[in-house]
Amino acid sequence: MEYESPPQSEELVGPAQAASVTQQELFRLRRLLWILGVAVVLLLVPTLIERVQYAFTAGAERARYDVAREHMPTMNLGMISDASRLLAQYVGPSVVNVSTSRGRAQGSGVIVDPAGYIVTNEHVVRGARTAEIQLSDGRRGTASVVGRDAGVDVAVLKTELDDLIAAMWGDSDHLDVGDLVWAVGSPFGLQQTITFGIVSAKERRGYMGVYKEFLQTDAAVNRGSSGGPLVNVAGEVVGINTAIIGSTFQGISFSIPSVIARKSYEQLRETGWVERGFLGVRPAAVSDKVARRLGLNREQGVLITRVEEGAPASVAGLEPGDVILSWDGIEFSDPTLMSRAIAATKIGKVVPVQIMRYRQGGAQKLTLQVQVAARPPDSL
Repeated sequence: MEYESPPQSEELVGPAQAASVTQQELFRLRRLLWILGVAVVLLLVPTLIERVQYAFTAGAERARYDVAREHMPTMNLGMISDASRLLAQYVGPSVVNVSTSRGRAQGSGVIVDPAGYIVTNEHVVRGARTAEIQLSDGRRGTASVVGRDAGVDVAVLKTELDDLIAAMWGDSDHLDVGDLVWAVGSPFGLQQTITFGIVSAKERRGYMGVYKEFLQTDAAVNRGSSGGPLVNVAGEVVGINTAIIGSTFQGISFSIPSVIARKSYEQLRETGWVERGFLGVRPAAVSDKVARRLGLNREQGVLITRVEEGAPASVAGLEPGDVILSWDGIEFSDPTLMSRAIAATKIGKVVPVQIMRYRQGGAQKLTLQVQVAARPPDSL
């Protein structure tokens, strides 16, 4: 007798087992949703951050725009152009072209006294006794060299031409970084050229000589501009344009501050030379290595790298490697400022000089007495 196999019945699932299956499916679903959520967040977060940042930026930008929109109707930007035009007309008649037969040297100058006194750079008239000048009205004449001050690169000329218009001196100490300035001169022989910029920095020291200090500006200056005036918003001479970095203008110009140039001018006009106190050393900033060896702070003292034979410093016993801590009771850490203090000291005065010197046994602090002499030509 054959029996037909009974049909396979489906697996019976009880209520408890059904609940377990449902929970597992929910868990998988939640996990999938969580993964999808993370993916969406990862995709959207950069965009959200960018939109938030944009919201802040756009808000600030919009606020600036609203302020500008409010004030633009009351602002007359043409006044800036008018001011530059008037300033050029005000200063221009005082600016002269200066040339010498020595190597066809050419530069600029500025009339500072209607009696015929002109300020220019020493390097413009170096080696010359006279210079040819041309005024803004086309007149030409000869100017004698009254005196030269190579220490700060200032020279004074005197012309017998009459009916001159003199520029007014200003105070460079009142300038701040960011102030507007104009440079006037004859770059490449192009007379009555005026350029415009701002004061980029002040008290640039350590360039081209121990006494020199410069205003740095971005007013365009080129060869032939040397000796021309740098003027402020009032048209006052606050500097004498002197140098640039490189062979052509690259955005950096140097001018002798008027407080230095004017003092040199007044001495040259009165005596024909500038008398300076003389020590006879070559100063430099104190390096970290020297400061550590002597137990000094980095911003303490001025290093002596050379002593001129027979000079007051040599007679007093100063040696290369010494660090001058104070000159006549005043502490210094800037070589230029110390050099200028020495230069301003009365000739013949005996000055106490405190130094730090390194010997095999260690650092020693000494005080030497130096009698200041007059600075001879071509000395340290």
